[in-house]
Amino acid sequence: MKREGRIVIITGAAGGIGRALVDILAGGGDTVVAVDLPGSGVVELARGLGDPHLGLECDVSRDVEVLALYGRVEAQFAQIDVLINNAAIGPTMTATVDTAADAFRRGLAVNLIGPFVMAREAARRMKLDGAIVNVASLAGMVGSPRRNAYAASKAGLISLTKSLACEWASRGIRVTAVAPGYVRTPMVAELERAGKMDLAAVRRRVPMGRMARPDEIARAVRFLTRVEARYITGSVLVVDGGWTSFNQPGDAHPAVEGTPRSELSSESERTDARIVLVTGGANGIGAAIVRRFATTGDTVVIADKDRAAATVLAGSLGGKNLAKFVDVAIESEVVALFEEMRGRFGRIDIPVNGASIADTFVAGIEQMPAEIDQVLDVNLTGAFTCAREAAKAMRPGGVILNLGSINSFLPFAPRHAYGASKAGMDMLTRCMAAELGPIGIRTATVAPGYIRTPALAQLKAGRIDSTAIARRIPMGMMGRPEDVADAAFFLASSDASYINGSILYVDGGWTSFGDAGNASEFYDEYFAEDAG
Repeated sequence: MKREGRIVIITGAAGGIGRALVDILAGGGDTVVAVDLPGSGVVELARGLGDPHLGLECDVSRDVEVLALYGRVEAQFAQIDVLINNAAIGPTMTATVDTAADAFRRGLAVNLIGPFVMAREAARRMKLDGAIVNVASLAGMVGSPRRNAYAASKAGLISLTKSLACEWASRGIRVTAVAPGYVRTPMVAELERAGKMDLAAVRRRVPMGRMARPDEIARAVRFLTRVEARYITGSVLVVDGGWTSFNQPGDAHPAVEGTPRSELSSESERTDARIVLVTGGANGIGAAIVRRFATTGDTVVIADKDRAAATVLAGSLGGKNLAKFVDVAIESEVVALFEEMRGRFGRIDIPVNGASIADTFVAGIEQMPAEIDQVLDVNLTGAFTCAREAAKAMRPGGVILNLGSINSFLPFAPRHAYGASKAGMDMLTRCMAAELGPIGIRTATVAPGYIRTPALAQLKAGRIDSTAIARRIPMGMMGRPEDVADAAFFLASSDASYINGSILYVDGGWTSFGDAGNASEFYDEYFAEDAG
């Protein structure tokens, strides 16, 4: 048996996204088992990669072929580390009244049941730290005409991602999904040739003004398989250029003549240091984000009310990083800070809105508007003001990152103001994605779950039940500030170049669990160490 790097199974490997996945993962040192239909050329594809890569023909909708596939893999490799469920058949674009039940079932068999069987067999063979990524689709999240089977199957795949993530967290297996928007693939090209799709109209509907490249989807998938995503499970990462963030009549982007260059090939990689400004950057998650960017050579401005902690952190990172005092709730201080940064650096590349406060544990029937207003002033109005001022100094390629929360999706009582502020933050990300996407500025939200920070440690003193929380998290443990920092760093990178307006939950599966009772039963083994 051979064991070189990770063993990665990729279905639908001979197509557009699949081929990009093969190239990127094999190029990064993984051993790829490329899987596709007979006659697809997958065997020749793998042969061209050389040993120890393997190409296998398989129809994932046929159980007997899937079982035979895993038999072949087991005979050659000691274990399976990653499964990427990418095989799919596209929409027929047939009217509802003309769609036969057998044709509908065929879509479900390939796009939903096949990925489930592939995942089941992979999970039986995976050890700790296994990762499964399902390639879903925007069609599974937003309704579209004449795509009944395709859209329903992709919605089902998203649901499976969440339920399997909750079930298999106890096995040390993470399950996530990406939901691509329109991608320049052979499938889309065929629809255009058949007169079933107007790609010029598609581009006008995307705030970024173009379709994705297959490699942009592949790079998002790759991140989700990596150790940097170790606290991400059940999450669905939308990679759509901002499509779902635009919600009004008319075009999201001016008409583009011909095919945009960035739809055909990636832009050249930047080599200069980026200018990153992190509010709330002195402690906890903010400090971890500061360190993550600084370690790669970026220049980081730590903007915080805690002047002493910000100064100490900046000093520990080296001379070019700065500490600045600011209260984001005071507009004049925010304006002055960004004017100073424009004067010093000439630009801002990545503003990170991390400053945040929470309301106290006061029942809603007793809570006063002044307390709610205070939370909103910092978490929402302050974030808006920082983003507004940053946008004035940003250039194409810049990224606005907002720090959200699991409360964006599942608010807690009685922290009404905090939940409202984080829901507003997510919508702020989406609105700015639609507005700024056409000028080349992306936005994204990172939404942490329970993370071990000094602020959380204070709450644990009689305010929260750590054991109960751990058992509510499918992964059975709280995350680390570095988990959130790694996600933020990815979203600001060129690997996330088609992610715009999306939210990425870093929560150990919290937002995927909808059952009664505990999500995890292995508190003693995992949580006791990680909660200290």
